[in-house]
Amino acid sequence: MTSTPTPNPDAATAARHVADLVALMKLEATGEDRFRGQSENIGTPAVFGGQVLAQSLVAASLTVPDDRPVHSMHAYFLLPGQHAPIDYTVHRARDGRSFTTRHVIAKQEGREIFEMAASFQTRDEGIDHQDAMPDAPDPLSQPSELERRIALGDRVPEQFRFRGLISPGLDVRVVNAPDLVKPTPSAPRSMIWMRAIAPLPDDPLVHRALLAYASDNGLLRAAMNPHALTFFSNNLRVASLDHAMWFHRDFRMDEWLLYVIDSPSAGGARGLCRGSIFTRDGRLVASTAQEGMLRVLKD
Repeated sequence: MTSTPTPNPDAATAARHVADLVALMKLEATGEDRFRGQSENIGTPAVFGGQVLAQSLVAASLTVPDDRPVHSMHAYFLLPGQHAPIDYTVHRARDGRSFTTRHVIAKQEGREIFEMAASFQTRDEGIDHQDAMPDAPDPLSQPSELERRIALGDRVPEQFRFRGLISPGLDVRVVNAPDLVKPTPSAPRSMIWMRAIAPLPDDPLVHRALLAYASDNGLLRAAMNPHALTFFSNNLRVASLDHAMWFHRDFRMDEWLLYVIDSPSAGGARGLCRGSIFTRDGRLVASTAQEGMLRVLKD
């Protein structure tokens, strides 16, 4: 368990928070292509979906040679997970000359709560282009999510002032963020700066797993903006339904990354959001897509 996070932890505390997050990505082998991961309670009713995404990616990666990094993953959240250990079973679907495919099933108490397919590829040369990164203010010019919640004081229930921030090992800063308690309608877009608050190991899998972890945070926010809703809205029920992610280029999660999100459609109590993740110098390193349940309750 980590201590209560503070906006500006000292170096030792920051390193401890990051070490706890890295430890969460480590899985115990329980059999052939079977693994168990621990769970962190970030204050949400169910286990954080990003944790399951990240651990399932680690499980799949442990059955693939290191020279074949993941390039895509497609997942479905089947049932809310409990704040308890999660068992992952990996099916070796295909081992080709260049591509490797793995299927992962996550279970708790015998129930399937999550499934994922991931594809891995040898490093190959080819054509190269990307979208340009949009203009964004310096990350340090924006308050952190923790600072914003603390500033709201008793306008926010006490359990959410320090929790629900995903890991205290990550610094998350929403650009021109809406008021969490009294939002007004805005465009279906969002930008989020994020990074680990202390240096990470050089293992590329750690960085990919932590980006998968962080990619589930705030992705549905863009679909809420036009309707003056936030994750704190009492009349809103939110749940991730699926999640897709593509890894394009190398990156480090302990350096600033900009998550640019838009929502092209919402309807049928669902919202679709898409994300592009850039390094601070403008390289597009990953893309995401997620549909989530957005159910507005009637008075």
